[in-house]
Amino acid sequence: MKWNIFLIMFLTVANFCFAQENRSKADNYFYGYEYQKAIEAYIKEAKKKPLSDAQRLNLADAYFKMGAYENASKIYMDSNKKDTIMSVHRFNKMLQSLSKTSDRERVVTFLKTKSSSLTSELLENATFNYELMSGGEANLSFDLFNLSINSPQADTSPAFYKDQLLFSSSRHQDNKNTYVPTGEAYLDIYTAPIDENGGVSNATTFSKIPSSNFHKSTPFYSEKLNNIFYILSNTNDGEMAFDDNWKNALAIGVVSSSGQFRFLLKDLSTSFYYPFFDAESERLYFAANFDDSYGGTDIYYVTTNNGQVMSAPTNLGPRINSPGNEISPFLFNGDFYFSSDVFYGLGGMDVYKSTVMADGGHSIPVNLGEGINTEKDDFGFIIKERGNDTYSGYLASNRAGGKGGDDIYGFTINGIPGLKTFALRGKAFNSTSGTGIGQAQITIQDTTGAVIIESYSKADGSFSLEIPWQEGVTITASKEKHSVFFMALTPDEMKNVQESPFEIGFVLLDDLVEEREEQTVLKLNKFYFDKGKSIVNTAIAAELDKVVETVRKFPEIRLAIASHTDSRGGSSTNLKLSQDRSNAILAYLLKQGVSQTNIIEALGYGEEKLTNKCVNGAYCLEFLHKQNERTLIKVMR
Repeated sequence: MKWNIFLIMFLTVANFCFAQENRSKADNYFYGYEYQKAIEAYIKEAKKKPLSDAQRLNLADAYFKMGAYENASKIYMDSNKKDTIMSVHRFNKMLQSLSKTSDRERVVTFLKTKSSSLTSELLENATFNYELMSGGEANLSFDLFNLSINSPQADTSPAFYKDQLLFSSSRHQDNKNTYVPTGEAYLDIYTAPIDENGGVSNATTFSKIPSSNFHKSTPFYSEKLNNIFYILSNTNDGEMAFDDNWKNALAIGVVSSSGQFRFLLKDLSTSFYYPFFDAESERLYFAANFDDSYGGTDIYYVTTNNGQVMSAPTNLGPRINSPGNEISPFLFNGDFYFSSDVFYGLGGMDVYKSTVMADGGHSIPVNLGEGINTEKDDFGFIIKERGNDTYSGYLASNRAGGKGGDDIYGFTINGIPGLKTFALRGKAFNSTSGTGIGQAQITIQDTTGAVIIESYSKADGSFSLEIPWQEGVTITASKEKHSVFFMALTPDEMKNVQESPFEIGFVLLDDLVEEREEQTVLKLNKFYFDKGKSIVNTAIAAELDKVVETVRKFPEIRLAIASHTDSRGGSSTNLKLSQDRSNAILAYLLKQGVSQTNIIEALGYGEEKLTNKCVNGAYCLEFLHKQNERTLIKVMR
């Protein structure tokens, strides 16, 4: 039994013969979850007449369910080429099948051919996780153990409840009806005490929620509200309630400490799974199969006030949700855990971790790796701190060696599971106007200077990069005709910059220059040397510091220094004085760290290039002579 016992149990009809008059025998097997019989029947039917597109995809799904991934991938790939009724959910199954029968390079190559039709987040998530999983095992020691409470039936969805563990099970009870599609009992919620080592035993039916003859599952206890959230079959007067298509879905209900029950989310055509209440944000997270899903079941949230729903459901978006199924959200210490059967995982359902960013978004979900995850289904992950940087928790899995279908496993671990990452999110903008700058190149390098990741800002200037954790990085950003951004970060600084949006301010070179005397020069306030002197005074230094800053922002810039005097005094004396002044400016800039390669020349022109008619012997007012005494820092393009 796999995690999708929920999909089987909660998306069924009252009568399996309903609307089957247009189905073939193979279709009936398929929709009755008898996949091996469906395969055999479809093959027989195909010999008589070609299968419809829908039937071929049913056959692919049946192969997929039975682990015949090569056969499944061939049909999926053929259907994808024909552009028939292939859904995004089946697209994920196709890639899962390819992942199990081919090397990752083939999957990556295929993804590149479809990049225009896939979300950028999906491609980034896949690339990042493929790189992580090829980089070796996580450096954490953990102990995983099967709990004594497990039965031969499905045991899933562990949840902390004070000093106890709540969980769901389809084990048989004398007073419970058998659910026909699975041959097991309707799901019910159980409780068992947790010992000091994390072991759990002596499970009993949980009595603090109203009794029901139908499904009750995936509990979550909110310590803040002292309420218990869980999912249950939609009923009407004690009987199952169905929509117009005879579908019985699952609702989310809540029971208060006084035992009062109320529905929170209920829709006869929509199934809800795995409620999780975050006390800090007062968000109620859950999985559901709404029409705006990115694939199968997606994770959503609603805002609440003291547990009362106050908003419409919000999809967490393509950073978390994928063409596959996402379930079992769980928040712990700023990390968002969930399970997904997206194609780049280790098996079926895998547990992932994503950091909740300062702006409310999520970092790239990271696969928790082997041990926590297997080639089978691993889901329902929960964790809490035990002390001394040790953590314990539970998850459900149908991995080999269990007692039944899905079993619950406990674990202890000497740190937060999952590879630590460095996530950088923010905006590139013009420091003068504040407008976003698109297509700015942003690069992160390690301490040796090797490039780890390179990306570009979006049209509005926003960007998001994530890498495996490094003990120090350098961030650079650039764009043609804009300043260069450079920042080296220590590990402590890396932690700090993740706590708020990272801003990269650019200066446009055009904003720093002007046209004077038919040449491009830096915008500087006019400055004067003391009469007959070539010493850089305080006022001159203040302007030259602007040149230093410009070179720092534009390290490839090439400048030329041109000093001029007025016509008073001898021409040879003026020529030498202007050269001395250019040399003094050059010396100052070099002393402040400007490279010699940035200054291609430093010349004095004396009185050769007067800007007015104040030549030798002409009478001119002082301000006219001052017009001729000038220094220009020319930009050599």
